[in-house]
Amino acid sequence: MIVVFAENINGNFKKSTLEAVSYAANLAQSNSTSCVAVVLGNTDDSKNAELGKYGADKVVSIKSDKLNEFRAESYATAIASVASQQNATIIVLSNTSSGKSISGRIAAKLNAGVVSGVVSLPNTSNGFVVRKTVFSGKAFADVNITTPIKILAITPNTFDVKEFGKTASVENVEVTFNEKDFATTIENVSRVTGKISLTEAELVVSGGRGMKGPENWGIIEELASVLGAATACSKPVSDMDWRPHSEHVGQTGITIKPNLYIAIGISGAIQHLAGVSSSKVIVAINKDPEAPFFKAADYGIVGDAFDVLPKILEAAKKLKSATA
Repeated sequence: MIVVFAENINGNFKKSTLEAVSYAANLAQSNSTSCVAVVLGNTDDSKNAELGKYGADKVVSIKSDKLNEFRAESYATAIASVASQQNATIIVLSNTSSGKSISGRIAAKLNAGVVSGVVSLPNTSNGFVVRKTVFSGKAFADVNITTPIKILAITPNTFDVKEFGKTASVENVEVTFNEKDFATTIENVSRVTGKISLTEAELVVSGGRGMKGPENWGIIEELASVLGAATACSKPVSDMDWRPHSEHVGQTGITIKPNLYIAIGISGAIQHLAGVSSSKVIVAINKDPEAPFFKAADYGIVGDAFDVLPKILEAAKKLKSATA
């Protein structure tokens, strides 16, 4: 049996969740077993059943007001409990901030081996070997998990969301918690709304100090809107409060893996490259021909951002209207 954690926000499943469910379903098929999704919080069972579309055979729902907000301790207890009830040998979750917080805790509860940052389906020809990213995405490591129970935290934007065309059955269960599971007090939850999530974005438009000030970000936001992209920034930009810290990508910020990353006025320091180097295509725009980013970029434009961006925006608008 394979159990997958189906993370939700207010009852809505993120793209990374659907990727994890599809991954688990593919793994279940290759192992001739079933895929069970775990949903926590007071969610709509009709929505839960839709996870079958992405490969889940059954959804186990644990409803509780206390589970509506994420707590690593209670979430780990719930998922470990379901995994034990279902006799699961493999647990799959997305390597999001939540996934990173609970994977180790689940492993400790179940004496399981855990690998985070997974970028491949397991190779079982000689053991149970999965590939993961190391050194901030600059290299890969093949890890053989030898424990009876295995936990895989997969990298977002690595696996396609696949549709299996079925409806999952939904089973509501109860789990026994203790006081320690809810010892963390949540005073406030602040979420970015109305924007594409950086960790799930397939297109990202990012700006650095070359934009000269927050008042010049309008053209970046407009280009992102036309392209259907998320906006991001370098660390100095967020440190100077030109942009919110939630947009900071890099080694000390958010690590992303979009299909296209457009870097505007960013020199390309190694700390920044560590967070974006897994992008499938990188475009760098900088007036300094010696900017380090050009060595990492697939395409480069040497020019002033304030001359180049209006032309790119105009071309993007024409392309969008032509395909509308």
